[in-house]
Amino acid sequence: MASTSASKTSKRLQAALLLAGALAAGPAAAQGNAQGLLDNSFVFNAGGFLLSTDVEATLNGQSTVNPQLDFNETFGLGDDATRARVDALWRITPRHHLRFMYFNNTETRTRVIDRDVEWGDYVFLANGEISAETSFKVYQLSYEYAFAKAPAYEWAASLGVHVTDLGLSLAGNANVVRPDGSVVAAGFATEAGEALAPLPVIGLRAGWAFAPNWYLDAQAQLFGLSVDEYDGSWSDLRLGVTWMFHRHFGVGLGYNRFAVDVDVEKTNFNGNLKVSYSGLQLYLTGTF
Repeated sequence: MASTSASKTSKRLQAALLLAGALAAGPAAAQGNAQGLLDNSFVFNAGGFLLSTDVEATLNGQSTVNPQLDFNETFGLGDDATRARVDALWRITPRHHLRFMYFNNTETRTRVIDRDVEWGDYVFLANGEISAETSFKVYQLSYEYAFAKAPAYEWAASLGVHVTDLGLSLAGNANVVRPDGSVVAAGFATEAGEALAPLPVIGLRAGWAFAPNWYLDAQAQLFGLSVDEYDGSWSDLRLGVTWMFHRHFGVGLGYNRFAVDVDVEKTNFNGNLKVSYSGLQLYLTGTF
């Protein structure tokens, strides 16, 4: 098993090196609409997702430590979802850039559950209809430096601030667990937990105009941190290809995976958050 895993890792590394070599040593692409994505001052991407989302979390009560709750397994897929991502690049100079990213994945799920569910100070009762809402928003602002730049490609490293805004709530018939451990009927109740996790961000991006109207870009951002009330890690990996059908506009298809796993010890959220999404992204591109 170890040799098989090592072989797979070696193949992935070889593929990454081949891509890097192509970006660094490939011939300059013919001038075309895609050139604007490497030269223009402003580049914008906005689109939606065909994706799968995994949400696991614990929300501890005043007198209890609750087990982890798998939202997908317990409540199924979201029946009312908003999924969008916006990326913006401002080239202040050819090598000095500012980047902004916004992501929103908000879902509402409703199901009759077949077991009791512990969440915060409440126990939501089996055989009752429970509504679960998950709100997952990401804001990111970073400075980027293009350390390698040519007519057909650029490599850039970034440093900035990344803020994850997470909200999770359950609503339905429940019992409440008091601080002394006693349990009383609460009727219909809503229990919510919210966490705002600001973290530094470091990343690497590459862009390649491999044909007059075609552009390939890849991004990787990874970080882990333990500070104050937060202890966790996150990653954002993205690969996309864009067809520039006009010198100012294009359409693209990409793959994006984002994951955050953080322990939070705050008054409004004491527990663990583990959220990940992955899937295809369809987007529109504008550059000026």
